[in-house]
Amino acid sequence: MKYERTRPAGCVLFVCFLNDCSIFACMKKEGFILVIRGVVSAAIFMLFLCGCVRDREEGAFLREGDMLPEFEAVMSDGSCVSGEMLRKQVSCIVFFNTSCPDCRKELPSIQRLYDGYASKGVSFAVMSRSEGYSSVMDYWRENGLEMPFSAQDTRHVYSLFANSGIPRVYMSGKDGIIRHVFADNPVPSYDELESALSGLLQ
Repeated sequence: MKYERTRPAGCVLFVCFLNDCSIFACMKKEGFILVIRGVVSAAIFMLFLCGCVRDREEGAFLREGDMLPEFEAVMSDGSCVSGEMLRKQVSCIVFFNTSCPDCRKELPSIQRLYDGYASKGVSFAVMSRSEGYSSVMDYWRENGLEMPFSAQDTRHVYSLFANSGIPRVYMSGKDGIIRHVFADNPVPSYDELESALSGLLQ
């Protein structure tokens, strides 16, 4: 099929920028030429992009100085923890997923903290993010971890604290206020964690 050149004055140009993705459509009064790159791919990309943005925006973003939120979790040893309980004592709250390389790096340090400070009155709430009991327990057994954990199949509790990123460690004082927040960039060393936690007991 042969197309005639016409003046561009009869065109309507739509430009949509999504990061580095642009879709151009030029429609003519007499007949039309639709120039669009990867319509289906672009539509899928838009849906995916929206999903990513929504994932980042859902949930809280607690910082130092914020109060611990209310939540409840059942630990692997049968005990229960809640925001109300943790707000009355020095606490260390950890979110992880055993498929996360940084979490795997961090968990041994958390175990050392638990071994050294649980007996000194620090309450620990080590909780998975979107990972079930069997998966977590298998990892615990394979890596010699013994601290109690709470397997959270969803992001419900996690979303009360953060909207993205694991591992995340929150340390709060006896007033229930978060004093230290550690994330994955960079992953904190044991010495950094231990120094922060011991300072809350003084």
